[in-house]
Amino acid sequence: MRYNKKLPYYAIKSMYYTIVTDEKGLIMFLSKNYQELLNLEEDDFLGKHVQDIIDNSEIPRVLRTKKEEIGKLFTMKNGETVVCNRIPIFENDILLGVISSATFYNLNEVSKLHKQIENLNKENMEYKKKLCELYSKQKFSIDQVIGNSAKIMDVKRTVQRFANSNLTVLITGETGTGKEVFANAIHKLSSRRNENFVKINCAAIPKDLLESELFGYEPGSFSGANKNGKMGKFELAKNGTLLLDEIGEMPLALQSKLLRVLQEGEIERIGGLKTIKLDVRVICSTNQNIEEQVEKGLFRRDLYYRINVIEIKLPPLRERLADIQLLSKFFIEKINNSYGLGITEIKKDVYALFNEYEWVGNVRELQHVLERACIMAGTGPLELEHFDFLLSKIYKKYETEEEQLANKSVSLNSITSEVEKENIIKALVETNGNKTSAAKLLNIDRSSLYNKLKKYSIDF
Repeated sequence: MRYNKKLPYYAIKSMYYTIVTDEKGLIMFLSKNYQELLNLEEDDFLGKHVQDIIDNSEIPRVLRTKKEEIGKLFTMKNGETVVCNRIPIFENDILLGVISSATFYNLNEVSKLHKQIENLNKENMEYKKKLCELYSKQKFSIDQVIGNSAKIMDVKRTVQRFANSNLTVLITGETGTGKEVFANAIHKLSSRRNENFVKINCAAIPKDLLESELFGYEPGSFSGANKNGKMGKFELAKNGTLLLDEIGEMPLALQSKLLRVLQEGEIERIGGLKTIKLDVRVICSTNQNIEEQVEKGLFRRDLYYRINVIEIKLPPLRERLADIQLLSKFFIEKINNSYGLGITEIKKDVYALFNEYEWVGNVRELQHVLERACIMAGTGPLELEHFDFLLSKIYKKYETEEEQLANKSVSLNSITSEVEKENIIKALVETNGNKTSAAKLLNIDRSSLYNKLKKYSIDF
């Protein structure tokens, strides 16, 4: 009989209540303390089916599923509850048996260990919080916001002065001037830096959904609502900072509710009956002239005064041209890392070109212009030839009236080709140079895209 021999390699005395079976569920080993608990000798259990000895054994299930079971509760014959680990034994993907071991002999030990783990987790969170505070102080300063021109330095000083207050801030400026960057800087320099920084674009969300996004809703508040309800952005930003981007696009009806939230420091979810107290620092941003909107009756005057406690006006890029070199170096490093490129520098005559351009799209436009040029060049320095698309825009500014009229007679085909070339490059930039994805974005097949790349001498 195959089980008339002892198996010394399994006899590990340190294990609690350990049992080993073969692939059929026949017992090969039973630890000494388990034998004593069951009052058995070796001849009583070796080669016997596990359920003949332990009638409520779960080992047969593991043999069927071939999946381990970790941390399962099991009641033994003496009424004691233990925590079992049942692990199938494999060799070359062939099931040889199961080893089952009760790692804790009672729930008191489990409970004690659980409390110890909870305490350690609490301590860990405290240390993590302190480390985050130290990290924030060491790793972030307003100097990390790119730029050292006189106008941007004035903005930085204002941010430093008021960042650690709870005052509401209104950041104004043209599209692409970096309003979100400065909002993030205010948050990181404040005492709320370790809490959430939540952003919502008031112009990007349909007006009828904006209220629920901001304030959340209770279960069953409206058709199509989540059956469990939903937390709004204000609640997500509790103890932290909430950025209301494009605040000028907020509907008038919702402006009155926002005013009450700012004044009372509490919200009500849609369909809710109770108020929720909140401590949230609010930053608003807009590219619109809010004062003009107030005069036209499109924005509440009282809300404007409430959000405009501190106004930070960001200068357009054409008024801070001295920052272009710093910004360009920052973006090139970022683009190199993102696309795996090897751009080394920008030639001086390119910077001269940049100083002639109006930068209607501001810093964001500079980033996109550099992104396109970097992908076109691939490696080495960026030269004027990589910015031919920008040259045409600049020269247009200096055209005489006669030249402008003459240029209007340019053939439709050449205009179409230029637009098509621009769209192809834009698609390649958006898809990180992936031609299959770019073709899908352009709604053409891959072979057509390759033909057009060849036609327009676009090298990606």
